[in-house]
Amino acid sequence: MNIKVRLAVMNFLEFAVWGAYLTCMGNYLGKAGLGEQISWFYAIQGIVSIFMPTLMGIVADKYIQPQRLLGLCHLLAGGFMLGCWWMGMQAGFGNELPNKGLFIALYTLSVAFFMPTIALANTTAFSILKKNGMDTVKDFPPIRVLGTVGFIATMWFVNCAVWEDGAFSFTFGDNLHKFQYTYMQFFVSGLLSLVLFAYCFTLPECKLAEKSDKKATLAEQLGLNAFKLFKTKKMALFFIFSALLGMCLQVTNGFAGPFITSFKGSADAAVASSFAANNATLLTSISQISEALCILMIPFFLKRFGIKVVMLMSMFAWVFRFGFFGLGNPAMPGVLLFILSCVVYGVAFDFFNVSGGIFVDQECEPSIKASAQGLFMMMTNGIGATVGTLAAGEIVNKFCSWQGDYLLGDWKTCWFIFATFALVVAVLFAFIFQPNKYKNK
Repeated sequence: MNIKVRLAVMNFLEFAVWGAYLTCMGNYLGKAGLGEQISWFYAIQGIVSIFMPTLMGIVADKYIQPQRLLGLCHLLAGGFMLGCWWMGMQAGFGNELPNKGLFIALYTLSVAFFMPTIALANTTAFSILKKNGMDTVKDFPPIRVLGTVGFIATMWFVNCAVWEDGAFSFTFGDNLHKFQYTYMQFFVSGLLSLVLFAYCFTLPECKLAEKSDKKATLAEQLGLNAFKLFKTKKMALFFIFSALLGMCLQVTNGFAGPFITSFKGSADAAVASSFAANNATLLTSISQISEALCILMIPFFLKRFGIKVVMLMSMFAWVFRFGFFGLGNPAMPGVLLFILSCVVYGVAFDFFNVSGGIFVDQECEPSIKASAQGLFMMMTNGIGATVGTLAAGEIVNKFCSWQGDYLLGDWKTCWFIFATFALVVAVLFAFIFQPNKYKNK
């Protein structure tokens, strides 16, 4: 099989695992008695990303080939996620979980081993492409786009799949036995993780960097030498702004679903019965379709405009992402603003995450590439996403509250606060980050 196809399959499975629950988990948590802790479930992904991607990057640089470590991480992540499914199934649909602490622990362990796999998948793809004489800027985005396709595929599946009285079917509309409202989303994710575990061991080897005869420093022995990138002003500012922009990453993943679904509690019958309000996961999947298309534009934009302009586009896209949510509603014509919010998400996410990963790969030496990708993950999905998600949770809990099955309140103010933050970060970045002025030592 063509090497690009094999890497595309790897990316498809990698993000299909995540798409099964990331955008619809909030709807289930609200019914399981964990509605007020939604922000913490997304913050947990950030907390583990502070250290796990970097730690696994060190292991991949020094001890275990990245494609094998990728598989082992998915074995553990999938096993713990299936534990979450089992607990939900034992509690039953629509019932509160009897042991919320154990459920949170299993979820935490699952994402602790999943989050490093994003960086490991990048490292594996970059290593195999270079080994086969290919250009990562040109050849990686079309491979990565299959990851987004996988994310969309499981989003659609979970939105439309129904499990009721032991029978399985697909449907649209208002059906509270959809996977997006139940524990079955965790089963889909866990099962796909186990499939990817097996698949990773069929990939070509990614040889570890040869050990140098030069005496290693303590930092090098501990695998911490990726942090020396902070000595360069360009990279230090890049990572700082990566953390600031990372504060936006999980906000809509955590709250877009409950926000759109909340319109089902509206007194306006047209709004409550609208297709969008009853298919929040399907609507937000437009974001991933946009993401898939935007990935393919990255090589052109990076070569034409450089990393600063590309990241600046991402920052302003986040302003529109939040602002359109604040202005729209699920009925016509307001739903068009929801759709526009989903369209600009592709620029907001890809022009930052994917371009940032390529930029880091180009700026660091071969011996620390996996560690550097882990460091990028730590700053974005770790520190940035943790602070941003917890802050967003406090804001949402201040202006909104769970009333029955729906999270109701002043959502408009919440989205405008998020948009203002993204605007401030974009303006600061435009004036402070000047990559062409800084030379790496």
